[in-house]
Parts: sequence; C-alpha cells; structure tokens
Amino acid sequence: MFQALLDKTKGDRWIWLIIILLSLISVMAVYSATGTLAYKKGEAVEKLLLTKHLIFVLMGIGMIYIAHLLDYRYYAGISKILMIITIPLLVYTLIFGTNLNDASRWVKIPVIGLTFQTSDLAKLALITFLARMLTKKQENIKDVKESFLPIMGSVCVVFVLIALANLSTALMLFGVSILLLIIGRISIKQIAIVCAGGFVLLLFVFFLGPRRKTYMSRINTFLHPEMQHSDKTFQADQAKIALATGGVFGKGPGNSTQRNFLPHPYSDFIFAIIIEEWGTLGGIVIMVLYLVLLYRCIKIVTKAPKAFGALLAAGLSFSLTIQAFANMAVAVGLGPVTGVPLPLVSMGGTSMIFTSVAFGIILSVSRDVEENAIGAAKEDKEKIKNKVIVGEIPAMA
Repeated sequence: MFQALLDKTKGDRWIWLIIILLSLISVMAVYSATGTLAYKKGEAVEKLLLTKHLIFVLMGIGMIYIAHLLDYRYYAGISKILMIITIPLLVYTLIFGTNLNDASRWVKIPVIGLTFQTSDLAKLALITFLARMLTKKQENIKDVKESFLPIMGSVCVVFVLIALANLSTALMLFGVSILLLIIGRISIKQIAIVCAGGFVLLLFVFFLGPRRKTYMSRINTFLHPEMQHSDKTFQADQAKIALATGGVFGKGPGNSTQRNFLPHPYSDFIFAIIIEEWGTLGGIVIMVLYLVLLYRCIKIVTKAPKAFGALLAAGLSFSLTIQAFANMAVAVGLGPVTGVPLPLVSMGGTSMIFTSVAFGIILSVSRDVEENAIGAAKEDKEKIKNKVIVGEIPAMA
C-alpha cells in the first residue's frame, strides 16, 4: 500500500523532501515551545496542543498530496470563485471578525468553532487569479481597459482590505503581485502606476487606518528601542536573549528557557526557539531549506510549458519564501514585530492548511513538467527508432 502511494506521488522530489523535513522540525519545535503552557496549566494542555498540531500537520500533508494530483489548469477556474468569495469575506472580517491582539483578522467557522485568517485565503486567491489574468490577457496585456484596470483593481482592493488589519501580510502580498506583473510582461509604466496606487493606499492605512497607532508604535520601537518602555520591546528582547544564549550548537532540544517568557514561542517567534535549542547551525539549516525550495521552484518556473503554470509556481513560491524570511528577520531583530508565521513550521491550523495547498499546487505544476519531459523523451526515442527503420541512421551492429 505504501509503495502504491509512493508511486502515485509525483513532482519534484527535493520539494517533497523539504516538506517532510520542515514538518518533522515543526513537530519537534512546537512540542518544545509549548512546554511553558504545560508548566502553567498542566500537562494535559501540552498534550492537547501537540495532538492538535500533529493532526493539522498530517492534514496538511494530505492536502498537499490531493492538491498535487489535481491538474494545475483547474486552479485557473477555481481562482475566479476564490476571488468572488475572498473580497466579501475580507470586508466581513473587518466588520464582524473575531478580534485578537487588537486586530480583526479571524473569522469563526460556524458549528465546528475553528477560526481562520481570511488573509491566508486571500493570498492564495489573488496569486492564482493574477496568474490566470496575466496568462489570459497576454495578447493585449498593455490594453488599459481590458487588462490593466482589472489587474490593478484586484491587487489594490485585496491589498487595502488586508492592510487595514494586517499590514505586514498585505505588504508581502503586494510585493509578490508586483513580481508577477514583471514576469507577466506588464509595462514598466503600468507597474509604476500600480506601485504609486499601492503607496497612496499604504499612506491611507498607515495614517488613517484603525491600527495606525499599533503600526507607528511598532516601527518606532524597532527604530528607537532605547527610547521605548520595556514592555514595548519585551518580545524582541526575549528573542534576542534566545539567540544570544543558543550559541553555535544550541542548548539541545527541549532545553529552551525563553519559551517561558516569549508570548508566542510556538508561532511568531518559533525561529528564535529553534536557534536557542539547535544553535546557529540549526537556524542556517532552516534558511538553506527555504533557499533550496526557492531554487527548485525557479527550476519548475523555467521549465513549465504553459505561462499559467510558470506564473502560478512563481507567485506561490515567492510568497512562501518571502514570508519565511520575513518571520526569520523579525525573530533575529532585523524587522519590526509582525504576526507572520514560519510556513510549515509555526503552529497554526488553517494557516498550515492554506500553506499546504500552495505547496500542492507547486507540485502539481512540477508533475506536469515531469510528464512533459517524459513524453518528449519518448517522442525522441520513437523518432530515432523510425529513422533507424527507414535507414536514415545506421543500426548498431
């Protein structure tokens, strides 16, 4: 049965290996990081959280497997449905969403009671929609009314709706969108207009948005930590202590002390806990895994036979790696504190699921690349065989 499942698993083997390694690291890191909850609330809480995380990790791998079996071309049609759902859902989240940490980013799913970040769905929706639009409009890509306005409108609307509650995620998604526009052969002038529009919206959100005080406070804290009250720099300070005490080889798995002080050691600051326990070498391993992922995805993009597949793989891979390095940058003090998780590593239910779907779509494109390569090789062999038969090529003695 296992062999049959393995035979049906297609796509880039390196990406599959990275997925398995990151999932294993996630389970070990989350298990260690939730130790403080066990101390405060009893071992039952730790077991409950770890069991829940394990279930989501396994569900994520299952989603990757299912998504990679589906022909990636179907995602073009699905993207239209996702965009129709996403924009009203983002509006609903801002007005009626569950408020956590002074931000309405979550929507509670009726009956089961789970909450999920609508920005996770929006990222997937916008990237797939842009890939579809850029492919569909290639013939008249510079036409303002037919191509540019729908593309610019979708990017700016999603950007501002996410930015009102989650500026860091919105900025990363906007950056990925610009990269897709460049790859999709949008003119420099039109890209400049999109950037100008995004900048105006950014100013609006930053100075007039409902979380303007939070955004200003975080940037001031990052730029001038010495002038801030200790409670504002608490998370960053504890993360720096974790990095400093981890050294080169770390304290060893399960030996973190800063997990007892960091507010979110199993999600936003899990990279700091990994370095504390596994040292600088452990942090480098994580970084290398994401860099290899990006490299393998770029190879898929260059070999993809269809523009839609190339744009889809490019957008999703850029999104995942930019998010990963943004999380790591915050953990090591190179950026202001944000709520961005480390893909496939941080604890988070629906975030894990949407990230897994993104990996599955990339592998679906990779599977198509493999099948085309095998088909081309068979065609070449058949041509050589036919030439031998008709005597164009001397047969080997």
